[in-house]
Formats: sequence, structure tokens, C-alpha cells
Amino acid sequence: MKRRSTIIATVAAAAVLAGAGFGIARAQGGDDDETDTPIGGADLDRASAAALASTGGGRVTGTEVNDEESYYEVEVTLDDGSQVDVQLDEQFQVVGASADAEEAGDSD
Repeated sequence: MKRRSTIIATVAAAAVLAGAGFGIARAQGGDDDETDTPIGGADLDRASAAALASTGGGRVTGTEVNDEESYYEVEVTLDDGSQVDVQLDEQFQVVGASADAEEAGDSD
């Protein structure tokens, strides 16, 4: 009986540690759409207008506040299907833009 309790406690501890490691890895790396905070209200209108002016058109297909690269990020899908991430500061000024290339093997 004691051995069974020890095994159960060991498995439970391993599960907790694995979950904690997964949480740390998610917090530190990569693009995690589940935790992105979208731009809302009047800020969304202003950010969208600035991004679309920067790209010369297209449609806004995603937004994020406090992006790792800037205060606002607006994803614009152009008429040809390509995507551009437009980085904006708190005054809605463009501070950068980059083509959003799919990584090899990424099938989202």
C-alpha cells in the first residue's frame, strides 16, 4: 500500500511540474493567439485606419495591444492574400511593418 501511494504521489508531482514547464514555455515564446488582447473601440478605428493607409489598402484581419514589437499590431490581408503586420506606437504612428510569412510546416 505504501508503494502504491508513493507511485501516485510521484506521478502527481511529475504532472504538476510538466504543467508548470508548459506554462512557462507558453509565456516566454512564440506567437500565442489565445492570450492576445485585441484592440477595441475608437482605438481599433484609429489603428485600422493607420495600418490600411500604410499598406495602401486591404482588410484588417487581426489586432493586438501590447504586442512584443510595438504598442499596437494590426494584421492586414492584402488583395493578393498576403499578410502584413503593421506596428504602431501609442499615437498610432507606424513604427514598422513586415510581411507575415508562414513558417515551414506551419499549417494554421
